[in-house]
Amino acid sequence: MTVLPALQAELASATNQLLATAASLSDADVAAPSLLPGWTRGHVLAHLAQSAGSYVNLLTWAGTGVRTPQYPSGAARAAGIEAGAARPAALLLAEAEEGAARFAAAVRDLPAPAWSARVEGMRPPPHPAWYVLVRRLREIGFHHVDLASGYGPADWPASFVHRELHDCLATWSRAGSTVSEIHLLAPTPEPGPPADPGPRSRPAGPGPRAEPRPGPGPRPRAERNVVARHRGLGDGPVVRGTPRDMLAWLTGRSGGEGVSLLPAGQSSTSAPGGAGLPEPPPWLTRTAPADLPATPPKDYP
Repeated sequence: MTVLPALQAELASATNQLLATAASLSDADVAAPSLLPGWTRGHVLAHLAQSAGSYVNLLTWAGTGVRTPQYPSGAARAAGIEAGAARPAALLLAEAEEGAARFAAAVRDLPAPAWSARVEGMRPPPHPAWYVLVRRLREIGFHHVDLASGYGPADWPASFVHRELHDCLATWSRAGSTVSEIHLLAPTPEPGPPADPGPRSRPAGPGPRAEPRPGPGPRPRAERNVVARHRGLGDGPVVRGTPRDMLAWLTGRSGGEGVSLLPAGQSSTSAPGGAGLPEPPPWLTRTAPADLPATPPKDYP
């Protein structure tokens, strides 16, 4: 068993959600601005349809051994998006559906050994073909948010958040970094029904007294909530947030809500809700981590 079935199942769910959102959009909706500067929702949908075909090209390369570029050129990619952006909503939906179907068929038909073949996008490094599934999931997950049509970072699956944060840090550009450390906090648990205390009875006596905690005092609450620290990222302040809030900020899908600044020498967060944060560092400066296993692993990451 490899990670491929799990990635395919996650991809099918993400694609269905995206297409449902696209089906809800009118002509006026697709002509309205998206969250990406200079792009309408039509640009986003045209890009998603076109990128599905580009990933089919990479799987064709993997299956045949014949180099098949993801796009003919950067200029051709941009021209294709621009040409598709002004199309009516129904046509954009049809193209998104057709692209998704073609990609699903290419995934289904790829021979098992071909998942280990090396392919390359428009930026280095080359990567094994199984990572194409991760890249397509990335496109759908982030650009679905960019449609600004009811789907947001809160809707990302936990597996998506975990994987994308891992790859973001694995491809980190220290030279362009605006932060020195990232502290990930435990997510706030969802509220649930109060626990049943069971039958109550009057105690026979005052009961034992709590003994003082031995050793040094308890850590501050903010410290207790830190589940991971990533250091040596570059110059700048330390930032904190849950994995979901951090990923949304790092990828420009939020204004930093839920991310806090930790000034040097302090042990508690300040400036919550994005206030005082630097500009997020350049995100995903490389197409893929450089040390991916050739054979599809059991789990990723």
